[in-house]
Amino acid sequence: MTDTAATAAPEPRLRGLVRLGAFFLLLAAVVSFTHWAITHGLRSTRTSQFGTLNRVMDGEVNADIVITGSSRAVVHYDPRVIEKSTGLTAFNIGINGSQTDMQVAFFKAYLKHNRKPKLVVHNLDTFTFVTSKEIYDPAQYMPYLYEDELYRPILRIHPDAWKWKYLPLYGYVALDLQLSWVDGLKAFIGIQPKENQYLGFEPRYLDWTGDFGAFKAANPDGVRFPIEPAGVKDLEDLLATCQREGIRVLLAYSPVYHEMRQLERNRDEVFARFHALATRYGAEVIDYGGTDIAQHQQYFYNSQHLNAQGAELFSGLVAHDIAEALRPAVAATNAAR
Repeated sequence: MTDTAATAAPEPRLRGLVRLGAFFLLLAAVVSFTHWAITHGLRSTRTSQFGTLNRVMDGEVNADIVITGSSRAVVHYDPRVIEKSTGLTAFNIGINGSQTDMQVAFFKAYLKHNRKPKLVVHNLDTFTFVTSKEIYDPAQYMPYLYEDELYRPILRIHPDAWKWKYLPLYGYVALDLQLSWVDGLKAFIGIQPKENQYLGFEPRYLDWTGDFGAFKAANPDGVRFPIEPAGVKDLEDLLATCQREGIRVLLAYSPVYHEMRQLERNRDEVFARFHALATRYGAEVIDYGGTDIAQHQQYFYNSQHLNAQGAELFSGLVAHDIAEALRPAVAATNAAR
């Protein structure tokens, strides 16, 4: 009996190992499927932020005029107003929370999949020459990490970004603070997010928040914005890319609330760099910081961002300047109709 028992003993242990292995295989399958379902759902979204991103990545834009930049681009430039004024197609590919390095990366991804535009309107910020120290809302890039134009610069900023690409669910679980994964799963079963972007433009129906008062009190001597050599190279990269492609560039500084402008201690230095780069690459700089819009708090929801009412006024203003800059192209388009 002793020999028989010794011979039979491994069988329960083997069955236990098989069950454990099966459990982990099932878990891996569930995790992988869930990751695929989220990503597939986000890639199939046709509305809101991911709807805009998908149109770019699927090569469905092909606009004559492309607006690039940070969240100030997203909420300030309404392509519908620009289209009406110029008769040319327009699209806004601004990225929330982005610095120039990621703005250039996304623009290069745009060019890979879409026809090159006649004009790029790049929105400037006083922090244009500050490089990314982290990625804001990494989930907005998760479905597109197969794009080297995006993945390489993300990897430079976050060396561990390989985990986002190769470890199922890691990015969505560890970094998705906006809970985009929820929208992904909803889209996977056919529930689309509510539309809040129009040709990439996102109007913000918000009133003045009052946060600026606290910022002003905390910085009574004003603020200085760094001019990092790498940040200068990023803007130069955008201009050089457009020059190679024969794309005209308008560098536009959209309005900030006038009291914020008074706090910017090195504004002249920053703008001197803008003008020097524009001259080198044949671009044009227009500063809308001194417009009447900047004087009125009612057009802003914070010192940097226009609300929907302010954006409508500003879009009409910049649309007029774009029409003037592209007068031959506008005339040719109208004559062809």
